[in-house]
Amino acid sequence: MIGGIDIIALIATLMAASTPVLLAATGELIAEKSGVLNLGVEGMMIMGAVGGFAAAVATGNPVLGFVAGAFAGAALAMIFALLTQVFLSNQVATGLALTLFGLGLSALIGKGYEGIRPPPTAKLDFGPLSDIPGLGQIFFRHDWVVYLSLLLVAATWYFLRKTRGGLILRAVGENHDAAHALGYRVIAVRFAALAFGGAMAGLGGAYLSLVRVPQWTEGMTAGAGWIALAIVVFASWRAERVLIGAYLFGGITALQLQLQAAEYSIPVHLLSMAPYLITIIVLVILSAIHRHGVQAAPASLGRSFHASS
Repeated sequence: MIGGIDIIALIATLMAASTPVLLAATGELIAEKSGVLNLGVEGMMIMGAVGGFAAAVATGNPVLGFVAGAFAGAALAMIFALLTQVFLSNQVATGLALTLFGLGLSALIGKGYEGIRPPPTAKLDFGPLSDIPGLGQIFFRHDWVVYLSLLLVAATWYFLRKTRGGLILRAVGENHDAAHALGYRVIAVRFAALAFGGAMAGLGGAYLSLVRVPQWTEGMTAGAGWIALAIVVFASWRAERVLIGAYLFGGITALQLQLQAAEYSIPVHLLSMAPYLITIIVLVILSAIHRHGVQAAPASLGRSFHASS
């Protein structure tokens, strides 16, 4: 205990608190690596939250809820892909519009689910490992989605760095005209990247409504999708740095809850905005510090692809 704050509990809590943003940011990393700027992450997260919650309540199975949440996020991402990659609409405007659409549609769908508790998501049983003092609570007392998020970050890093598919994705993101000239299907690659990104955002949203809260509340993502976008920029489009950025946000969120529990005389509104404010400030500072000598944004990011070119 330091100043009334349980450090072990703080570290354990930050892993769960980071999971929704980590999932969304990992998906957005893949989307942006393909050269697409998707500002609809917030809308995809909230649709995943309400879709996953509705499916879990209807079936009584939280796993099906997470699957439904991923599908809901991917469905909204496919609308975004159709508009931006086929009809060549502006990516920024379309992303913002779909965020507003997702927030409104989720509020409508979720009206019938307010005040309902979803089926619980059980934590994994690691046997004696869970009883190790300190380490057991930090590493071995979480639900399966926390561990899945870490595996997905590792898989994303491996895919981008070590596989032919990752090379093609990066080639499309860096120079879509050259990739097209080499015979790669730019639109198909970007559709796949956006589908993955949407599914990850939806999975993160479902985690919010099924585990973190757990209940449906209108607008419950509370800007998590925008934080995910900021984390990708801070991470210089690298999977391992996405993990650091997400855990930074989760750590501040967990600290805010610990400070409230310890009854520090800090206004509750200041504590509530602290995770977002401090994370953004730190991300901006670190991005400025590491501006030189790091991997820049994909060269084709945000640019529409014309097959005729």
